[in-house]
Amino acid sequence: MAAKARPLPVLVLADVSGSMGEPQEKIDVLNECIRRMLGDFATADVGRGAIHVGVIAFSQDGAVLHQELVPAAEASWTDMQARGGTPLGAALALADELLRDEATVPPRAFSPTLILVSDGKPTDDWEEALDRLLDSPKGAKATRLAVAIGGPGMTEQARAVLRRFVGDEAGGVFEAQDVSRIQQYFRWVTVTVTQRAQSTRPDRTPVLNPEDLSDFGA
Repeated sequence: MAAKARPLPVLVLADVSGSMGEPQEKIDVLNECIRRMLGDFATADVGRGAIHVGVIAFSQDGAVLHQELVPAAEASWTDMQARGGTPLGAALALADELLRDEATVPPRAFSPTLILVSDGKPTDDWEEALDRLLDSPKGAKATRLAVAIGGPGMTEQARAVLRRFVGDEAGGVFEAQDVSRIQQYFRWVTVTVTQRAQSTRPDRTPVLNPEDLSDFGA
């Protein structure tokens, strides 16, 4: 009997605060990028791996699991709406809860990929939640990526939060000054994760450097 595919979890932490709707194009592009990523993962030939995708949306006063962490082919996407504040701490706490839940992320799963997308600084206490996430077995081993969406809210203080999230991860914080760069970044993420899933040793497959995204058109 063939061995059951090992999950490779991908968890997107999506800032859908009110500023992501100013202009509306930002949230529209983010929704389309995630929808396209789900479709690409669902049809990718990844051998013995199985890419699972979940999306945490954070806005208003909290965070919700907008898309359950399931095999990409089983995901059913509905667009997120932009409103309220930027409670990153709540999103990190929910991500930590999911990664610690062995029914959601089993012990045999490969190390997860966490992708934080934001256009401004947090509006709640986030540092303790991040420390707890990084102290967890799966959080400590996760590949952590972040994209800073340009706009008036993307201050140096906001960038520092994203740098703290990624730590020493290759590629660091990617700057998306316009929506086309968001599209290119998510294409890069798709290729990076797919290559990891296709590898015989995903946990040791290096992350591609996103310095030049010219090959990752929208």
